[in-house]
Amino acid sequence: MVLACAGDVPTQEVLAAAQLPRRHLPELAVRVVNVVDIARPMPSEEHPHGMTDFEYDGLFTPEKPGIFAYHGYPWLIHRLAYRRTGHKNLHVRGYKEIGTTTTPFDMVVRNDVDRYRLVMDVIDRVPGLAVRAAAVRRRMEDARLRHHDWIRAHGTDLPEIADWAWDG
Repeated sequence: MVLACAGDVPTQEVLAAAQLPRRHLPELAVRVVNVVDIARPMPSEEHPHGMTDFEYDGLFTPEKPGIFAYHGYPWLIHRLAYRRTGHKNLHVRGYKEIGTTTTPFDMVVRNDVDRYRLVMDVIDRVPGLAVRAAAVRRRMEDARLRHHDWIRAHGTDLPEIADWAWDG
């Protein structure tokens, strides 16, 4: 399974999402790919910063599902990678123009780029995992609901979100 990201907030959410399967699904191998140069997923023949097919396939593992969290419109990532071998296994989460003045984490929840949604995507897309990890998926849904109730009552993000730090 590959969790990829581009942008500061999606990167934080992907890192937080990568910790959750380690805790709840330790048998699942998760690779994190942080894309700093958005031209890198393009073929090397099309852009000087692009990757060869061999390099791309080495990172994104074409036969495995990939979830890509992006701080922009999802279609851009699809356009950059549409000719890649594993494009059919790539699912992109990004900006949907949903949200208003709210908390920072609520904005990522409203756009489905939050850590809990990303873990739910992993569970939904890794073959055979949906049944085995149904309880974990329910925990992720419950965390989103708890967040929803908390920000409406307190006007701030949950302490576990606001104070999150990488413990890798």
